[in-house]
Amino acid sequence: MEGPGSRSVAASSGLADCSLVFWTLCSVLLPVLITLWCSFQRSRRQLLIRDIFRKSKHDWHYTDLFGQPTYCCVCAQHILQGAFCSCCGLRVGEDCLKAADRRFLCKEIMMRGSAGAHSSMPHHWIRGNVPLCSCCMVCKQQCGTQPKLCDYRCVWCQYTVHDECMMDHLKTQECTFGEFRDLIIPPYYLSTINQLRKDKRTSYEKAVPYSRKHWMPVIVLANTRSGNNMGETLLREFKILLNPVQVFDLSKSAPAKALQLCLLLPCNAVRVLVCGGDGTVGWVLDAIDEMKIKGQERYIPQVAILPLGTGNDLSNTLGWGAGYAGEVPVEQILRNVMEADGIKLDRWKVQVTNKGYYNLRKPKVFTMNNYFSIGPDALMALNFHAHRQKTPSLFSSRIINKAVYFFYGTKDCLVQECKDLNRKVELELDGERIELPSLEGIIVLNIGYWGGGCRLWEGMGDEPYPLARHDDGLLEVVGVHGSFHCAQIQVKLANPVRLGQAHTVRLILKSSKTPMQVDGEPWAQGPCTVTITHKTRALMLYHSGEQTDDDASSTSEPEPAREQTDEDEYFKPARRKALTAEIQQTDCFPFLAHLQAMWEHAANRKVTDGRRVAVAEGAAGLRANNGERSPGCAQRHCPLPAAKR
Repeated sequence: MEGPGSRSVAASSGLADCSLVFWTLCSVLLPVLITLWCSFQRSRRQLLIRDIFRKSKHDWHYTDLFGQPTYCCVCAQHILQGAFCSCCGLRVGEDCLKAADRRFLCKEIMMRGSAGAHSSMPHHWIRGNVPLCSCCMVCKQQCGTQPKLCDYRCVWCQYTVHDECMMDHLKTQECTFGEFRDLIIPPYYLSTINQLRKDKRTSYEKAVPYSRKHWMPVIVLANTRSGNNMGETLLREFKILLNPVQVFDLSKSAPAKALQLCLLLPCNAVRVLVCGGDGTVGWVLDAIDEMKIKGQERYIPQVAILPLGTGNDLSNTLGWGAGYAGEVPVEQILRNVMEADGIKLDRWKVQVTNKGYYNLRKPKVFTMNNYFSIGPDALMALNFHAHRQKTPSLFSSRIINKAVYFFYGTKDCLVQECKDLNRKVELELDGERIELPSLEGIIVLNIGYWGGGCRLWEGMGDEPYPLARHDDGLLEVVGVHGSFHCAQIQVKLANPVRLGQAHTVRLILKSSKTPMQVDGEPWAQGPCTVTITHKTRALMLYHSGEQTDDDASSTSEPEPAREQTDEDEYFKPARRKALTAEIQQTDCFPFLAHLQAMWEHAANRKVTDGRRVAVAEGAAGLRANNGERSPGCAQRHCPLPAAKR
């Protein structure tokens, strides 16, 4: 029999076991319950914040950490996280969000009241969080130097002013819209237009603000999905500097809808800044062509580019650079848009007609701005496109995109899927059939750059061929021997196989499926006939301040001084007219046109000294032989093949 002592020992051991189980459950369940409670509170807080964002007139965005010292505009306390308005720049903590929404007004895209009562507007001041290194417009001293909520900033003209200077000078002063007044659409202008539309008046010329003749309002179209995903950041910065009605997100609004704003602005005055890759630019230009079809030619805008894509060859051709990664302030981008010059860009119609006796499908029709290709580079684009569709989240960086292109190019060097293309394709330039050498690819160029910054038509630059232009109504046709040959051309170790220039290009694909692409949009194509003809011209903006890598390398270091030589004499304006008249007595007019083109680029320091000397020597050869070129001179300098001289 068990005694009382054994029972007490058993009871105490059972109690210890229960206590151990209880504290074990507490140690496991308590963190779980705390985590669930925090998640519930956080989700509840996020729902409340989203509800405030949805009902507010501010364009609020939430952030977990501000990038610089920030103070709440309501309670003036230092905050690490909270919300900011991407239009007016207001910054508040979570607890003060409702109070800020009631107390502060955001930028008004259109003034209230009767339009006739407004021809100007006062400053719209926001206190605190002024930009770093900003100066007071009154005393010219630095603002925002104290560690508290202090000083003011106007959300329209971006002027900053001290608290003391505000009380003394700027209570009733009118806003001038600052440096970018020629680009901003003022709220009172839209009010005036709204009143004119109610009165059924369609002439808006008298409503031009500031009574300025050089008003050139800009419309910003940003693709937030392009390249390195900088579109959202740029949208916020442009909304701060401009009227928010001028800034559009192309993932939410189509270009055709955004361009309807041009109808409310003066004729031939609007400029459009496209933030995206070459595909986004083509999308916008297609919408502009639709405006032409609707009879709205008077409102056609000029297009500038902020390159956010991977290749950006069109942007590079027009002087806007090979890619944007935030190294240039948004203010400087707007200055570049104001200073840019208007030019024209050829646009081409690419018609693909499938072969077959019972083919009832309509031909595929594309619009080409940059280039058309068949062969290895189209195969790389096709593989890249297929991979990006499967896992789009991986292709958010320009460097990663180019690395994938490099991988597929290396793979094609080993496999050579496009070999013997010359046996599968027939090429006609302006109706004349061209005998093709052994090739793997054919590229039809409209612009100077190809493949992410390579000047394909010029190659190594050691042969004086007519320079490629984007507004001459001519296409340049070249061939490549494979992916490795393309890589050699890009690093200037080889020249392409130049097949000629033409106004109309016709390609006949005889058999088998072959990769093709138009401006980076690839597909696999069976037997067909491809016809490329001129379609229209687009109004673009050229930025002359941007230098390519080649130009920068030639001008970054000062050239050593050298003695004046005979070839320099030929490029002087005084000698050009006499030498041109002498060359015109010969029968080689293509050589004359080529010499003149080379002359222009040499004068603008766009070519190397070696090519400058080569042209001068060719001219000297003509002079020495009284207009008759020697065989050596012809072989070295004439751009025509020997059979066509």
